[in-house]
Amino acid sequence: MNRITRIEIDDSAIPPALPEMEQERKVAIFDLIEDNSFAVPGRDGHPRPEGPFALELAVREGRLVFDVTTEKGGKVAEFHLSLGPFRQTVKDYFQICQSYFEAVKRLPPAQIEAIDMARRGIHNEGARILQERLEGKAELDIDTARRLFTLICALIPQG
Repeated sequence: MNRITRIEIDDSAIPPALPEMEQERKVAIFDLIEDNSFAVPGRDGHPRPEGPFALELAVREGRLVFDVTTEKGGKVAEFHLSLGPFRQTVKDYFQICQSYFEAVKRLPPAQIEAIDMARRGIHNEGARILQERLEGKAELDIDTARRLFTLICALIPQG
C-alpha cells in the first residue's frame, strides 16, 4: 500500500492561518487521506519500504521537513528541502488565493472562474516543483503533489 494514511502538520513555528487558508488545509488533508499515491524508493541496497505511511510536515531551521514513518511509528525516511524553490510560487499562490476569496464575495461567475483558472495554474506549478524536489526521495502522483503543496503553503509564512 503505497499511500499516506495519516498526516500531521507541525505549525507551531508560524502564526495562525487565515480562516480561508485553514479551510483549504483541512480540505487538502481530507482529500489527501482519501486518495493519494506515495512511495519511498529503496536505498543503499535496501528494498523499498512498505506502506501505508504517516507523514509529518514541518519547517525546521528554515527547511521544509518531510518525516515519513510507518503507521505504527517506525522511521522510514526524513527529507529536508530548501524553501527557496517554493517561495515565489507560494507568494503567487497566496496572492491569487486572496484575489479569489475577494472575487467570490463580489464578482460575477465568469470573472471568478478566470481567477480560479489562474489559481489552479499556480497550484499545478507548485506541485511540479514539489515533484522535482522529491525526485529520488519519494514518488508521488500529481494529485498527491497538489494536495501536499497546499499543506506546504500553510507552513511558509506569508509576507
